[in-house]
Amino acid sequence: MALIRARRRRWRPAVIEPAPATAPAVVQGEVLRVSIRFGCTGFGWRCALKIRFGAFDIEAGPSRGDAMQGAAGTTKDRVRFHRGAGGSTVFAMVIALLAAPAAMAETASALASRSAPINAPTAVGPYELVALALFLGVVFFAVLTAIMLVRTRRHAAERDKEARAEIASLQSDVDRLATLVMSDPLVLVVWTAGNEQPDIIGEASLIVPGLAPSDIMVFERWLGPDAASTLAETIKRLRVHGEAFSIPLITSAGRYIEADGRAVGGFGVMKLRDVTGTKRDVAELGARCERLQNEADALHNLVEALPSPVWMRDSGGRLTLVNPAYARAVGVPDPATAVADGLELLDRGDRDEIRRHDTTGRFYGRLPATIAGNRHLMDVVELPVARGRVGMGIDASESERLRCELAHMLDAHRRTLDQLATGVAIFDAGRKLTFHNAAYRGLWDLDSAFLEERPSDGQILARLRAARRLPEQQDFRQWKLNLHRAYHSTATEQHEWHLPDRRTLRVVTTPNPEGGVTYLFDNITERLELARRADALIRVQGETLDNLAEAVAVFGTDGRLRLFNPPFAQSWKIAVSALTERPHIEAVIGLCRPLHGDDRTWSTLRAAVTALDERDPVSGRIERNDGSVVDFATVPLPDGATLVTFQDMTDSVNVERALRERNEALMAADEIKLDFVHHVSYELRSPLTNIIGFAHFLGEASTGPLNEKQAEYLGYITTSTNALLAIINNILDLATIDAGAMTLNLGSVDIRETMEAAIEGVQDRLVKDGIVLDLDADPDIGSFVGDGRRVRQVLFNLLSNAIGFSPPQGEVRLRAERREDAVVFAVTDQGPGIPPEMVARVFDLFETDPRGSGHRGAGLGLSIVRSFVELHGGEVRIDSGSGHGTTVICTLPLPNAATRTAAE
Repeated sequence: MALIRARRRRWRPAVIEPAPATAPAVVQGEVLRVSIRFGCTGFGWRCALKIRFGAFDIEAGPSRGDAMQGAAGTTKDRVRFHRGAGGSTVFAMVIALLAAPAAMAETASALASRSAPINAPTAVGPYELVALALFLGVVFFAVLTAIMLVRTRRHAAERDKEARAEIASLQSDVDRLATLVMSDPLVLVVWTAGNEQPDIIGEASLIVPGLAPSDIMVFERWLGPDAASTLAETIKRLRVHGEAFSIPLITSAGRYIEADGRAVGGFGVMKLRDVTGTKRDVAELGARCERLQNEADALHNLVEALPSPVWMRDSGGRLTLVNPAYARAVGVPDPATAVADGLELLDRGDRDEIRRHDTTGRFYGRLPATIAGNRHLMDVVELPVARGRVGMGIDASESERLRCELAHMLDAHRRTLDQLATGVAIFDAGRKLTFHNAAYRGLWDLDSAFLEERPSDGQILARLRAARRLPEQQDFRQWKLNLHRAYHSTATEQHEWHLPDRRTLRVVTTPNPEGGVTYLFDNITERLELARRADALIRVQGETLDNLAEAVAVFGTDGRLRLFNPPFAQSWKIAVSALTERPHIEAVIGLCRPLHGDDRTWSTLRAAVTALDERDPVSGRIERNDGSVVDFATVPLPDGATLVTFQDMTDSVNVERALRERNEALMAADEIKLDFVHHVSYELRSPLTNIIGFAHFLGEASTGPLNEKQAEYLGYITTSTNALLAIINNILDLATIDAGAMTLNLGSVDIRETMEAAIEGVQDRLVKDGIVLDLDADPDIGSFVGDGRRVRQVLFNLLSNAIGFSPPQGEVRLRAERREDAVVFAVTDQGPGIPPEMVARVFDLFETDPRGSGHRGAGLGLSIVRSFVELHGGEVRIDSGSGHGTTVICTLPLPNAATRTAAE
């Protein structure tokens, strides 16, 4: 059975062996085996031949280096052939094939000599024939395969040579293009398909100095926000839709960059080029050109709009440019006709006079001219320019000037009246409307078209009466006749009209010198309303001041009394009649002096009332001769007046004095208590130290043995003395804090280590009561700046308090949390909790609550906790309730804002 497998560019040997169902060929009792392996590599077909006959092997085929190899020999003597590809391979296979018959013959002779008797006849059976035929077929196949291999190798070598030549050519083209690209100061950004990161070619510093190539795509680093967003959106459209773009950019450093992008052969390419110099020159030239163009346009428009004739002449004296006013003056429809026909505005003699001034400069003079068939006097100005002269003529006719001035005055008068809030209507001698302003039209809501028809005074009144906009009158005809008396009168009259719509108008009729009447309509509704409100406000203020308990007086800018209330006269025992005459501040001070004779106080009040520049409010307290105490204050008012108030503070001062005396007594008692505690603490500490020392000596083995009862009593003594020593130390600490002498030894405090040290101090009590302590803190919580000893003492006191109030077999939790601005410690127990009325007192000295506690302390633990936490600039908070346990939370700020003085 033959099995053949071959794949491109891989060596897959094929083995041809005799089928299992057929007995192997036997020659002289030996088995003949033939194997053929062939496959395909990247350069062509390869084959290998192996013939085994008895103990003799023949091999031919490729080596590891893709070269053919051949071998022939016995088990003791093998011959191998290693040569290169092509003809060497064929040579190796031919040698192997030539050696094969000799080897087979030798093997057959050896077998015959071993297995057959000497001189025995040699017989060739059917198996030998089959083996021979198979051998010949294999030889033929091997030769054919070798020929094909040689041809394939030759073709592969030619293709390899062509490929290498093409690669070298392409590399040369790439180097040449790269040189051309790098010769121009630009940066190329190339996006390949499927690759988000672009290839950047060129020096980024050529575009933006100091910019790294990797940062060229971070547009915010070298462009403004708007430009960066625009460039990013444009690049996105280029990569997604292939839209080309070319946009100018300005970097943050003020350099001009030109960005060109386009799709080239499936690639996205963007080119960044520095065009700073060119852009600046172009921008400056453009700005200068635009400025000059604007100036030229402005001058041209001005010349075109001038009502006076303007002209320009060349060096020969011929007209080259005139304005429309010039064309109108010479009687032609447009300036071009005037230039083409050479129409002159001035006479020949006058032009000669002007020409004689070419050498001296400009000409200015008044010359006659004919304009539209009429003679006018014109002020002529003519100036020399680069290529000729320019001139302008201004009409100097007196009548024209007066008419223009009158027109301007009338126009200004009308514009001024039109801007007034007062309605104005002017009627001529025939009682026809000649002028009205916008306020008149809006006041009566009249149609503009109706007013433009110049209606009469009577027609306007009739329309207003029909619309019920005039005051209701019993005899409208008589009222109208009285109003129209102004046409025959020379005096100005005023009327008040109360309209049905609740408006009030003040109407002024003024006769005109040339005949007619001018009506002025002023809406005084709001002014009257404000006056009524002001009057009501004054009355309300008067009633308010009269019923105030404080004494109030208002002095005007002249220093005289303008307003006062009855308490003022009663407080200073002054007759009301003396104050109603508006006395001066000096007189008022004289009336008040019998009750208070301090000149310094009255000088202060006088300066506050009469000051012109510095009108600052002043205040003070007066203790009068009658034993009363009065507080005074001045308030500058917006109108320049000054408000002075006097308030009787006698009762308040008496109460304050009583409270101060009591507070001083309490403070003295507190100091006596603290002095007693401090003295007792110091006096107790010395004998207590001796007791602790002697108890320690009694426990030593060197002192002598103690019986069991003595040892037990000694333990009680030690425990009690230690507790008493802790209480005394706490009292001393509190005394130091109260004296303001406590300072913190600040340093780095390891939070986790401090918590563990505090737990170690209460370990014996935890074991004794069977209480479980839960430590909840992040192992990497770190440290903070504080007094480690005081923080450990705070945690120890909190744990001791929590253990004392926890039931047996209960649980106490010590938790630490690090925030951005503080470190928070919290101790939680499962005790009975603290009633709400007790929460505010638990931090007081010697305050204890034995409910639910297995022991009664001195009431100093939480006071120590609060004092030390406040020394660190922190705060203590209790979260508790009856039957819900207690949580004490201590917050220490970061960075350490602790004060170095005692907390109160």
